[in-house]
Order: sequence, then structure tokens, then C-alpha cells
Amino acid sequence: MPPEAPRHWSADVLLLDGRTAHIRPIRPDDDDRLVTFYSRVSDESKYFRFFSPMPVLSDRDVQRFTNVDHHDRVAFVLLLADEIIAVGRYDRVDGGEAEVAFLVEDRHHGRGIAQILLEHLAQAGREQGIEKFVAEVLPNNQRMIATFRAAGYHVVGGFEDGVMSLEFPIDPTDTAIGVMENREHRAEATSIAKFFNARSVAVIGASRRQDTIGQVLVRNLVTGDFTGVVHAVNPSADAVSGLPAYDSVSDIPGEVDVAIVAVPATAVQDVVLDCAAKGVHGLVVISSGFAETGEEGRKRQRRLVGLARSYGLRLIGPNCLGFINTDPEISVNASLSSNMPPRGRAGFFCQSGALGSAILEKVSNRGLGLSTFVSAGNRADVSGNDLLQYWEEDESTEVVLLYLESIGNPRKFSRVARRVSRRKPIVAVRSGRTTQGVPMGHAVRTLFGSQHAVDAMFRQAGVIQVDTLDEMFDVAQLLAHQPLPAGRRVAVVGNSDALGLLASDAAAAVGLVVGSSVALGPEATAEDFEDALDQAIDDPEIDSVVAVYIPPLNVSGEDVANVLAAVGEQSDKPIVTTFLGAEGVPELLRVPDVAGSTAGRGSVPSYPAVESAVRALARVVEYAVWLRMPHEEAGDPSEVDSAGAKRLLNSILMEDPEGRDLTPVEVRELLAAYGVDVWQAVDVSSADAAVAAGEDLGWDVVLKATAGHLRNRPDLAHVWRNIAGADEMRTAWASLCELIDAPGNAGFVVQKVAPPGVPVAIGVVEDPLFGPVTSFGISGPLTDLLGDRAYRIPPLTEHDARAMTREIKSSPMLFGYRGSEVVDVDRIEKLVVLVSRLKNDFPQLRSLDLSLVLAGKDTATVLTAEARVEPVVDPRSDWFVRRLNQDPDDTLTD
Repeated sequence: MPPEAPRHWSADVLLLDGRTAHIRPIRPDDDDRLVTFYSRVSDESKYFRFFSPMPVLSDRDVQRFTNVDHHDRVAFVLLLADEIIAVGRYDRVDGGEAEVAFLVEDRHHGRGIAQILLEHLAQAGREQGIEKFVAEVLPNNQRMIATFRAAGYHVVGGFEDGVMSLEFPIDPTDTAIGVMENREHRAEATSIAKFFNARSVAVIGASRRQDTIGQVLVRNLVTGDFTGVVHAVNPSADAVSGLPAYDSVSDIPGEVDVAIVAVPATAVQDVVLDCAAKGVHGLVVISSGFAETGEEGRKRQRRLVGLARSYGLRLIGPNCLGFINTDPEISVNASLSSNMPPRGRAGFFCQSGALGSAILEKVSNRGLGLSTFVSAGNRADVSGNDLLQYWEEDESTEVVLLYLESIGNPRKFSRVARRVSRRKPIVAVRSGRTTQGVPMGHAVRTLFGSQHAVDAMFRQAGVIQVDTLDEMFDVAQLLAHQPLPAGRRVAVVGNSDALGLLASDAAAAVGLVVGSSVALGPEATAEDFEDALDQAIDDPEIDSVVAVYIPPLNVSGEDVANVLAAVGEQSDKPIVTTFLGAEGVPELLRVPDVAGSTAGRGSVPSYPAVESAVRALARVVEYAVWLRMPHEEAGDPSEVDSAGAKRLLNSILMEDPEGRDLTPVEVRELLAAYGVDVWQAVDVSSADAAVAAGEDLGWDVVLKATAGHLRNRPDLAHVWRNIAGADEMRTAWASLCELIDAPGNAGFVVQKVAPPGVPVAIGVVEDPLFGPVTSFGISGPLTDLLGDRAYRIPPLTEHDARAMTREIKSSPMLFGYRGSEVVDVDRIEKLVVLVSRLKNDFPQLRSLDLSLVLAGKDTATVLTAEARVEPVVDPRSDWFVRRLNQDPDDTLTD
């Protein structure tokens, strides 16, 4: 039996032009594919690869190239429609060094294929102990030289006998990772842009019968004033809605950019093949009958996604509503919703088709407007991460709105959202936060950690997480039309004392500071409002304004509306109002927009309740505060000995391939590599051993039980402190053994008495959904019972650690609670960063628990630390290679 390659080495990938392909290790049965591929490669490319004319591959060559051991000899093929279009390989030449080479079919040059192959080969090499790649390249093979140099690695080389010799270490440097992420961003944004900028759309399943899905799709495209061409595909009709009907997509003259599929689920596979033959870029599968129906539907969905990607097509859906672009130059309503939203500044992504229709109606009623909209249904391919990549660069989108029923790749979401949030606010509603439920049809891994970790990930990424759709729109209309506040200080201006008091109370409840409250009285005129608003906006001690207006009887309020609109247009501070109890952006409060949106910058959003207005303002304030935080790096790599830690962990896995808990000595060595000292603890099993340990440590020691059921006792009866000699140790031993049931299982240790301090706990764990997760809290059972822990997703910055020490409810214990000493929080935060970095660097480190760290006035003493190492069976969802999301039950990872 030939050796098997790791399952995660196979993946669907996205090329620079936004089309998909499949990468996997080469197999012996690829012999015919390899020969056919080689026959299509130009003589020049063959010469560049082998340095000599080599028109055909011999049987011996084919045998050698297709049979590899996936360790010392590794090869990947890139396939399109089950045909090889590129091959990349490395061969180990000496220890941690391997020679790497590529061959890409000429007609596929310029699509970033060599870079994809290099990424996957480098990751495979790292997993197999390769540290450096070398390559011999002819000087005029500039394309390959550029591939190596553009990868972000430190490439050095020389020139000898007419050949360039290049070499570079393949450790994933920040530069190399940045290059990879930039290519990922470009490719994913390009793939989505081709949907939104479609010039030719085919509706497959277009029908002449009214109220059918196919008929609705055609009608919505036509009545939505699509500026491109609509094609109807129906083999049983000559025309649909006045459009000529074609038997198949292949029969349509000219190019087709996007195909909307509304045929029974069992017929979709044939449609994919037809669209692939035509060269369609993307599919929107409206049809249901896939993973949302059960296991048979899930299998059908896997086949659909695999088939579409194998032919280079991206897929929205299945079981989705469709997509919309309100740009008047495109104006495409490729959805089941007849409600074409007005032009606006927000991009909206959701998953539920039924909910999507309600969302579009609500957007229109509020006068908010959208730039683009996608309902992804089962999210089998195109996901919210793809849309984030697109919206980051889209000039017409200033606010991103996400309704998430599941997150297929939260680690990637966190990384991308952090970057996007620096440029544009993201507002998200996440369903299932309490029940942790996931809709049928959504494939995600199980979350082992706390749901609080998910909330922390959103905060860490700068995402404004809200609880309801109404609150999402409350926040969105403020972000879309008003400037960001500079701080938390708010002025309340109104003609109702009661509502003004409600506004002040609501502001204090959500962390805003009421700097001034101006009660104008029920008879206040428009001029009174204008004076009060101008005064508040000009006040340097005020950051935002809440304007409360209840009109007297038989008064329209139009004069006050004109004042609000005029002041809102000119103000550099945000204004929110409860004008007439209206919801959204009323016509009277809108500022004309030159870009064609429903309401321009400066329009004043209104809320039916003052509490809603203040709550929305508070959410935006929190985002503005996050935005002003310094964008720090995770730390200087030179501070740690990652190579030493790697050697230790790998040696343990070589001895115990299934993994195991580390010994105390190994834990100390591992943490020492990252600059963390662990207080020495000596295991003892008898009074004599305890005495000997005390003598070795120089007395002033502690005897304690470390078994889990004992060390969490709130009465600390398992600990005897300040033991100064042999007699005291024997007394302590006898007392603890009498107090503790089954003392033989207590796990007694002897340690030096540590400086006093507040006990804190720092933990990191590898979660199947997130990858590494860091937690922090006060140590002890009460913290566990109350769930008083802070969470973050590594890599952590100093600011992340600072936020963790302050957001737990028990944080006052670190800052002089009831007259106690303020601890050295900086030391604790540095410890959090170092431990998180260690876990982030090594996925094989399954868990690391510093369950007892004493935080003192100028100390941070690690007393208890445990760790476990396990082989990496399922790699992190955001590895050092690009790969598209996949059903977690399948061979790929997101």
C-alpha cells in the first residue's frame, strides 16, 4: 500500500482572478493526467523546469513523479475540471532542506497558481520538519524568480554555471503571512465583485407561469432596471416575459457572468455542468432541497459545491434569496424579493432567505438604503468572510451589516473583521447566542469553549454586536449618516422634562456621561432649538447630542425638523433625535446626497423611544473608542525561544504519538522558552520526602495538595504555609493526611512560600472552532461558578491583555479593593501575552493552564502550571495557506 497523505493537504482554493481550483497531493493514478498535462505545456516552460529539451515524459519519469512518500518527497497537483493544470513538488536533500520546483500550464499563467503551490508545499514541509527550501532557476525564468521573491520569505541566492541558486527559510514570517493575506483579500474580493458587477445574467428555470420562482426572478431583474442583459433558460418555452427562451445556458449567444438557478435540487448538477461549459463565473442557487433537508440533502450539497468548485465556479446558496446591487450603473436585483431597496451606504449580509425579505422591507421603511445585499442561504460556499473582503475596498459601502446564524470560520472572521473595522464599522446580530443553535444546512464545528469567547472575539475585532435586528438598524442609521463621537460626553436638548430625564437615565445606564441637559419647555420654538443645539455642539466638553422633540398640539414640527436637518448637516458631532417618535431617517430630516443615496451625510436619524436613541449612540461610542486604540503588534519574536519550545513539543510527540500531559519539569522548560518562570514544586509521597524537600529548598515552605478535587476547596484546608523546619513539616503532614480523605491520591508538593498576592488564573486551549482561546480570571471555584472570566483570541496585543484584566467583574481585587495593595498588573498582562503567544505558535499544545498565579505589588509568581500536547489531527481553520471553506465532515477545513 502506498503511503497516504494527510487529509487536510487537500483543499479548494481561490485564484487571483476569483475562480476556484482544487489542490491535493499527487497520486499514482494521476499518471495519465500528468502525461496529458505535460503535453499541453510549452517547450519553453518544459525547458525552464528541466534545463533541457524534454518533449515527453518517459514511463520512468511518470512513475517517479506520481509516486511519493508525502514526507521526504511531496508533490501537489492543481486541478480544474479534474484536469491537472499545475504541479509543484519538493524533495528533501539534507535534513531540514528540500529542493522545490513548479510547472504551470502556460494558459494559466498570471492566475497566482505558483504562489498557491508554494504556500501549500511550505506548510506541508513545516509539518514534515523541513526548514528551508532551495531552488535552481535559469536566469531568464523571471516568472519563477519573481514567485519566490514575492512570497515574503527572505530569499538569498548566487549564480554558478549559468544557473541561479536560491534558498529561503520557510518559517511563516509576518511578511510572508501578510503577502498571503493580501492575495487572499484580492482573490475573494474579485470573486464577489464579479457577481455584483454582472453584465449578463441567465435565469435557469425561468417560467411563463405567474407566481413561480423562475417568473419572479425574471420579473425582478427586468423591473429592477438591470442595465445588463437578462437571459431566460427554459427548454419547454419559446419566450418568457417577452424574452427569448433558450434550451440551455450553452445556447445563449455571448458571455454569461452569473446564472441564477431555480430548478429542482436533483437537476442542479446538470445545470452546473452546462454553466461550466459556457464559462459562467458564479451561480446563485435559489433551489432548496439540500443540507437543510437532512443527510441526503447534505450529501447532495457536498456534491454541488465540489462540482462547482472543480470547474472554477463560485456559489451563493443553495436555498438562498439571492443578491442585489443598487448601484444605478448596474441596478441588479438577482433575488426573490420584489422590494428593491433604495440606494444607501450599508452593505448587508444574511443567511436566511425568509428573513432576508423582511430585512429588505425594513430597510426601505426606515429610509436607510443599501449599497449591496446578499442572502447566502446554506452558506455552502460564499460566506460573510467573502463579503467582508469585498466591502473593505468598496467605495460605495461605508457600513457593514451582518446577520449571522452561524460562523463557519470564526478565526478567519476575527482576522478579517479586525482589519475591516479599522476602515469601516461592522454591525452584527448573531442568532443562537443563548441556545448555541445552528440552522439546518449550516456546517460548523462544535464550540467547546464558552459562548463568552465568541462575544470577546467580536469585541476584539471591533465588531459592534447588537441583540436584535431593530437595534442593528438603529446603530446603522447613525453610522451611515452622522460623524463618529469623540468621547462619551453627551448633551440632552429637548422640550419635554420627562423625556429629557429618561434620556439622562438611559445614558448613565449605558456608560455615557451627561455633560449638560437643556430643558427648553413645551412652548420652545425652532429658534430656541437652534440656539440650544448650536451651543451644545460648540461646547468642547460635549461629544454628541440627543435632541428630544414632542410637538405641541396642532403643530407639524416642520420648522424644528428644518433646524435639526440644517444643524445635523454642518455638525462635526453626532446628533440623534426622537422627532415625532419616527423610526428611521424621516424625509424632513434628510440631507440630499450627491451620490444618489436616499439620505446623505448629515441626515439626522430618529428613534421612536429615547432609550433606543441613547443605546444606539452608546454602541457607536464604544466603536469610536476601540478605533482610537493603538494598532499594536503582538510582540517582538526575538523575546522568545520558539525553536526550543518546538523541539521540546516535537520530541514529546515522537515518544508518545498519541500525546500526553507534560511533566512538571517539561512544563517549566516549555514556559521558560517564552520567558515565564514557574515556581519549583517538589512532589512528595511521605513525611520523610517532605522534610527532605524542605531542607533542599531552604525552608519557609508550603505543603499543599494539588489534586483537582482538593485544590479548589474555598477553605484552603489543603494548604499548610510557612513551614520552617522538620518538626513543623511532620506536624503539617500528619494534620493534612488526617484532614484529607485518601491522602495517597492528594498529590502533595512542597514549594517555597511565594510573595503574597491576588490569585489569578491564565488558561489557553485549542478549540475546534476558534483554534487557540485565552482566558483570564481570579483563581478559585467562585470564579468558575459565576463564569467571571475574560476571553480573547490570539494573537493578543498588550491592549487586549489590558482589557482582559479590567473587564472581569472581580477586577477591583487587582486595583486596591478595600484598601488592599494595587498589584503589578503590567506583569500579569505581559504574562497573558506570552502564554497566548506560546499557544498561538503551537497548535499541538492542546492546553496550558496556569491555574494559580500570585499577582503581588511587584511580582507575578506562577505556582501551578499544567500542559498537554496532542498531535494535530484537524488543523486550524485559518492555517498558513489559503483554502476555501468546506463542510467540517468532509476532507477540507475553512
